[in-house]
Amino acid sequence: MTTYIDPSRENFAAFKALPRDEPIQMLNLLLYRDEAEYPEGHEHASKGWSGRRAYQEYGKTSGPIFQRVGGSIVWRGTFQTMVTGPSERRWHDGFVAQYPNSGAFFEMIKDPDYQLAVVNRTAALVDSRLVRFAPGSTEGEGGSAFG
Repeated sequence: MTTYIDPSRENFAAFKALPRDEPIQMLNLLLYRDEAEYPEGHEHASKGWSGRRAYQEYGKTSGPIFQRVGGSIVWRGTFQTMVTGPSERRWHDGFVAQYPNSGAFFEMIKDPDYQLAVVNRTAALVDSRLVRFAPGSTEGEGGSAFG
């Protein structure tokens, strides 16, 4: 099974080519390692943290930067089962992060403190997905998820 932690050069180029002046929502799907894998010599390397615990550290250390650039979490959930898709595919958690625009996302990932925090994300995850969406309207659809 192919796994993904960081964007490929091609995918990131496609992301950067999209409009930068409109709100974006980013779907995050997370599959944690049983045990976090930190680089040798990292301050958390010998703590025996689970992947989930390392991701919590990522949230704690990157959260203030995320909020400062105008980011917010609009939905968060815990995976239960795959309804449509490969039955062997599973995730632990998912969430949707909203940014005022992609410039805010770029500001976050270029921040030196964020770059220090991201080692926790890398140590935590065995696989992930990050998908950009333009926010859509849910008004006038009569409550249908298929409108």
